[in-house]
Amino acid sequence: MLDINQLRNDLAGVAAALARRGVALDTARFESLEAERKSIQTRTQDLQSKRNALSKQVGGAKGSGQDPAPVLAEVAGLGDALKQLERELDSVQAKLRDFLLELPNVTHASTPAGRSADENVEVRRVGTPRAFDFAVRDHTDLGEALGMLDFETAAKLSGARFTFLRGDLARMHRALAQLMLDTHTREHGYTECYTPYIVNAQTLVGTTQLPKFEADMFAVRKGGAAHGDDADEKLYLISTSEITLTNSVRDRILPAEALPVRLTAHTPCFRSEAGSYGKDTRGMIRQHQFDKVEMVQVVRPEDSYVALEAMTGHAEAILKKLELPYRVVALCTGDIGFAAAKTYDLEVWLPGQQAYREISSCSNCEAFQARRMQARYRNSQGKPELVHTLNGSGLAVGRTLVAVMENYQRADGSIEVPAALRPYMGGQEIVARR
Repeated sequence: MLDINQLRNDLAGVAAALARRGVALDTARFESLEAERKSIQTRTQDLQSKRNALSKQVGGAKGSGQDPAPVLAEVAGLGDALKQLERELDSVQAKLRDFLLELPNVTHASTPAGRSADENVEVRRVGTPRAFDFAVRDHTDLGEALGMLDFETAAKLSGARFTFLRGDLARMHRALAQLMLDTHTREHGYTECYTPYIVNAQTLVGTTQLPKFEADMFAVRKGGAAHGDDADEKLYLISTSEITLTNSVRDRILPAEALPVRLTAHTPCFRSEAGSYGKDTRGMIRQHQFDKVEMVQVVRPEDSYVALEAMTGHAEAILKKLELPYRVVALCTGDIGFAAAKTYDLEVWLPGQQAYREISSCSNCEAFQARRMQARYRNSQGKPELVHTLNGSGLAVGRTLVAVMENYQRADGSIEVPAALRPYMGGQEIVARR
């Protein structure tokens, strides 16, 4: 959430910054709400002053033997008026908060300007795509021929955009997650976590999925008389463990020495993929359910851009271990995510598509999420200050499996197991039909 004082002090500047993202700030709406707030506060102050003056008159009347009843009645009337103004102020403050919750973050000065993904900026390429001496197949054809990738059964069980893995591909999927977790915890200083997969609405507001992106979430209800008054509470399946990891510092004031906080978790992720109709309908690229190893950092504001570069490197380390060709792309203002001030995407080369496809997104949200969560630390002056939060995929497990299958495929349809993954698969070197 943006700092409301930014809008109060430089509304035109915030409007210009959001315009660079292609977002039109309704300045008239904000000014109207602010005028209403100021009017209520002015009237409140006037009535409080009047009540204080009348209270002194009550004391004077009592001291001089006069009947204070008329003045007391007037004081009581002012109390009722003040309570009404308090309700009006709460209402307009709620409207201002709702207004702010719909606004995206302001991008960092180093975020490239642009209107769409076509204007993202390539930062670097690592590795050279393999030259095959046979006709390459995509992961769907490879997996189905091996008898280990079964979309028909998944569709029967759950519908479109689900996957059923069997045998060595299921084992490789698990091995990839283990490699990622071990790398991040042993080499990059993250603490492994196991988190809930179902969260309440307040949690999603903290990391910006609500209220604006509710259509992207899967919602569930407790149901049943056993839950009493909570039976109809709407809960949500997480779309990423960024949600639970980041919210672990919600409503907390951390000691300065506790920073940086580095957390990682392997969880399933659930996304409705609203608005993606017709996109990536073949294979495992865009699914309603997929696994991801997530990285989250909570840091001092002055450290967050150094942390972003480091986190991007942590995600790259997995691709380097697996010897997968990839590129790093800085997202432009028109393609960056709602909460991010700056984002790097990692795109892995997929021979089956002859294209680089996103496999990780690493973002610095600055204080945007922290302001919603009231996540703070005590600075060098001992005063509470908002932290900066960062998140990144390290990596999306299913897409990494896709990349391994396609880049390590062999002419006979088998798949070589990358050297870094073999210790996690009992030394197995080849995945082949049995």
